[in-house]
Formats: sequence, C-alpha cells, structure tokens
Amino acid sequence: MAPTSPGPASTSGSSTPERRRISRRDQALPLANKMDLEIAWVINRAHFHQKAPAHSQMLNAMRNGKGVITAIDHQNATAVMALAYREVIITAARTVDKGAIDVGANESWERLTVHAAPLVRYIGKFPECLQKMQVGIHVENEGVVISDQVRWPENPHTIKERRHRGEKSVSSFVFVVKGDKDVRRLVNEGIKVAGVSYRVEPFINVGPDSRCEHCRGWAYIESKYSGKPTSGYCSGPHCTSTHIYNVVGYIVKQGSHSGHTREKCPNCNGSHIAFRSRCAKKVNATREAWERRRREPAEWIT
Repeated sequence: MAPTSPGPASTSGSSTPERRRISRRDQALPLANKMDLEIAWVINRAHFHQKAPAHSQMLNAMRNGKGVITAIDHQNATAVMALAYREVIITAARTVDKGAIDVGANESWERLTVHAAPLVRYIGKFPECLQKMQVGIHVENEGVVISDQVRWPENPHTIKERRHRGEKSVSSFVFVVKGDKDVRRLVNEGIKVAGVSYRVEPFINVGPDSRCEHCRGWAYIESKYSGKPTSGYCSGPHCTSTHIYNVVGYIVKQGSHSGHTREKCPNCNGSHIAFRSRCAKKVNATREAWERRRREPAEWIT
C-alpha cells in the first residue's frame, strides 16, 4: 500500500532549495554508466506504479563526479513530501545504480565566524589545536551539527608568529553549521566552547580586494566601517548610490554616473571614478589579493 502524501504545498510553487533532494551512495561500488535523464525516468516510473501523486515526481536529475544525484521536485511540492516514498525512490535508483543507499532532503549549511578565541589555548600543534574547538562545540552546544573541520581565517603559522611577537592574543575561527534554525540561534545567542561564551557572526570573506560600499575603500567592508559616506564618483560626502548630478537640462538617474560629473577617486585622488581599472589603489589591492591566494594554502582562505 502506498504511503499517504499531502497535496501540493502551494499553487505559487516552492523555492528551489526546498524542492531539492540529495541521494547518497556507497562510494566503494563503481558508478553506473547511465544518463541523468534515464535515472529520473526510472524513479518517476516507479512512483507511477506505486500510485504516488504526480507532484511527488522529480522534474530533473543531475549527477556529480562522485555519483551523488541531486533531483529537483515538482514546482508545487517539496523534497520532504517526496520522501514519503523513500523506499520506492531508493529501490528504483538501485535499478540504474547499485550503489544507491539513501535519499534525503536538501541540507542547508552556513559558515559562521566565532570571535576572540584565546590563542594561548587553541594555537598549538596542528591539527590538534583545531580539534579542541570542534570537540568543544559538539559537547557544549546540544543539537548543533557542524562540518568535520574548524578553520582559522588565515594561515595558522602566521597567527602563531604574530602571537610570539606579542601582536596577537586572540583570533576568530570559522566553522560550518547545518540548518537555518541553528544558524539563527547561534548568531543570536552565541556559542559555548570550554565553558566560555563567544560571539558569533555570519562569515563574510574579506581580503585585500574587498571594497566597502559605504566609502569605496579597499580591504574592508561596510559592516566594519563607521566613518562618513563617500561617493565613488566625485568623492563627495554622500553614498555612491545617492549621487545626483544637478545641472539644469540634464536628467540623470540617482546613483548613476554622468559624463558631466567632475570625477575624483576617493582612494587615490585621481581624476577618475573609484572603479576604474587604472586606479593605482585598485591595482595594488588586486595584486596583493592575488599574491596572498598564491602564497597561502586555499584551505586557510575560507
């Protein structure tokens, strides 16, 4: 007897993440030489024979290099609704891939930054120092699911050298959390590690080529800037998005650049807007970012 299933979630359609289902397979078994469309067709045919509702069928399927299948469900359904037929889906998938072992709804993972972790406790022999953080998060934050590795925001050897020179006593670290609900809770309430509460923020990748939308400066972003706004067009005391060209006879949309604006870069004071490729400050910021990514392992530039 087919399991009961609710009707379509909404006539306006569900969002793509809610409609995405992910298959898992035994990596020890070889990949099947089947096309994505064939996999989707076989699973949908099994749904039909089990008299499953049409909205529980998938619209398409895609497979990555490891054989993991990502399927998108009907626009008026969610993956959770389709999983009422989990056994049907798995059995059908095994007819085209013997390594199929499970299927689940799309899982949301978000990067978070924990601030002011004391280096005296956590900067030691690698990777054991990072494992202390990971174990602490698991033990003292019930229900929180994190990825296998916690990372420093920069090369750990650089952090260690700065600590030895007395330049740095604390550092942030980055980890990945499963589930939007836990992400919001940690951002609002913080996280506990080794009995100490730490402030948590959503992770934002900032580097030498990051640009502040408030003042158009390089190497930081607007959330870290508390100064006055500066136009990237004329260096005036206003945001670029509110720049207005006030000349009788000319109508220019607010925030747009006009060829009649007296251009002035707020970074180098040159006679050009802040975004020009010839700006010396932009060239230096881009070069420094490239050098940093080439010099440091990618795993530390998260």
